[in-house]
Amino acid sequence: MTQAHDHPAPPPPGGVLWSLTGDIRALLMLPAALVLQVAHPAVGAGVDEHSVFRTDPWGRAERSLRSLQLWVYGGEAAVEEGRRLRRLHRTIQGTDTRGRPYHALTPANYAWVHATGFPVHRYAARYLVRPMTDEQERAFYAEWLQVGRVLGIHDRDMPQTIEEFWPYYEKVLADEVEMTAVVRDLLATDVPLPTPARGPLPLRLLLGALWPLLWPGFARFRAFLAVGFLPPEARAAIGVDWTDEQERRLRRLARVVRLVVPALPERLRYLPLAREARRAHRVGRAARPS
Repeated sequence: MTQAHDHPAPPPPGGVLWSLTGDIRALLMLPAALVLQVAHPAVGAGVDEHSVFRTDPWGRAERSLRSLQLWVYGGEAAVEEGRRLRRLHRTIQGTDTRGRPYHALTPANYAWVHATGFPVHRYAARYLVRPMTDEQERAFYAEWLQVGRVLGIHDRDMPQTIEEFWPYYEKVLADEVEMTAVVRDLLATDVPLPTPARGPLPLRLLLGALWPLLWPGFARFRAFLAVGFLPPEARAAIGVDWTDEQERRLRRLARVVRLVVPALPERLRYLPLAREARRAHRVGRAARPS
C-alpha cells in the first residue's frame, strides 16, 4: 500500500470540489447521482436488501449528505469517515438482480458508486452553475480521484485520467446498468414517503399535518430532478424517458437557480460544514504572515 493511501488528504481548499460540493445547488444534483449508483445490479441489490432508504429516507439522506461534506471539508475527519464507511459496508453482501453473488466492497462495485459523481455533477453543473472548462473538468476529476483515495479506493480500481474514464463509464452503462427495483422506487411518484422527522417539534407537527398534501409534489419534483440531471446516455441505459417539454422546464428552473443562488449571503448559499470550513480557511490565511 502506498503512502498516499495510508494518509490520503481531502481535496484542497479553493478547488473545484471545494466550491461545488458545499453549494446548496449540489442538493439538486444528488438524486441523479443516487439513481445512477443503484442502477448497477449489485449496488441496487445491496441498497434494496440492506438500506433503510424506504423506512427512514430523511435520516439516510441526512447521513449521506454529511458524509459527502466530510470527504471534502472534513480535514482529518475525512479519513476517519472513509474508514467508517468501509467498516459499514464490510458485511453487505448477497445476490444481485442477475443472480450473481456480490459484496459491497468488491472494487468494481465500490468504485462505481464513487465514479457516478463525476458525470452527474459535470452534466448538472452545465445547467445550475456553468459548463466547466477543460481545465476545470480535469481538476474536478483529479480531486474526485483524491476523494476516492479518502474512501479507500485504490488507484488501480479507478480510471486515472478523463480519457480512461469515458470508455470505462460507457462499458458499465452498456453491460451493467438497468432499471433496478430501487431505481423504480426512487422515481416513483405514487408511493407515499414517510413524514420528515427532523427539526423542532412545532415544525414536525406542522409537516405531519400538511404532509399528505405536500408529498405528491415533492415526489414529482425529486423524480424530475433525478431524471433531468442524469446525462442522456445514462437515461438511455436505464430506460427512462425525457421529453422536450421536460427539458424546457428544467432549463427554466436552472435559469432561476443560476440567478438567485449566487446572490445569496454565504450563510444561506453554503451547507453548514462547508460554511465552517470556508470560514476557518479564511481565518487561517489571514493569520499567516504575508
